[in-house]
Amino acid sequence: MKVLAIGNSFSQDATRYLHQIAKANQFDLKVVNLYIGGCSLERHYDNITGDKKEYSFEFNGESTGLKVSVREALESDGWDYVTMQQVSHLSINYSTYQPYLNELSGYVKKYAPGAEQLMHQTWAYEQGSQKLCGELGYKDQKEMFEDLKNAYDKAASELGIKIIPGGEVMQNLLNSGVKKIHRDTYHASLGLGRYALGAVWYECLTGNNILNNNFNDLDEFVSDADMKTAEICAHEAALKYI
Repeated sequence: MKVLAIGNSFSQDATRYLHQIAKANQFDLKVVNLYIGGCSLERHYDNITGDKKEYSFEFNGESTGLKVSVREALESDGWDYVTMQQVSHLSINYSTYQPYLNELSGYVKKYAPGAEQLMHQTWAYEQGSQKLCGELGYKDQKEMFEDLKNAYDKAASELGIKIIPGGEVMQNLLNSGVKKIHRDTYHASLGLGRYALGAVWYECLTGNNILNNNFNDLDEFVSDADMKTAEICAHEAALKYI
């Protein structure tokens, strides 16, 4: 299976362990992330319009040092899936998605006509953080999640495509009692957060069950109990969206 993510640091978080998770289950999955920090749908649109080689080409969760355009990446392989997303601080407002999302979707269809397109649902900021309360004006991170969830639902419905529920699995982690899922109040934690995201991507993309996956080579320590919690949270989130 071959997966291309057109995103930013949030798709970088989500795909860091995806190849390794699949490998641990003897499943061959290639994942490429097109990375520009803080990249919005509007900027993706500007980049495809100008065929700009501004994306870092990340292969199976690792940096390669290569710079490519979206078109080059789309034409570089026969992709099974291509994911798209909005930048996190604009994800709450559907008016920021269009017309850029529709244009990007059309571009993907032109250069990767055999690929199934998916929306990568991003996640809410940490409760009480400056980014959540000061920048976006929320009192409760659940309100941010509901707003971005509604926007992603509308986007996916308009395009007639499915969602990978990254935001949902992060909420599941919080609801399960896990205290820390961010590393800087908005990006996923390097261990648990990124593993949970990779787990839900794995289930949604492959249809395989993440429970009892034996991958545990994370960039920071996560207890066996928290790993199991992440797998359960990912499984439950995937079941809601598959």
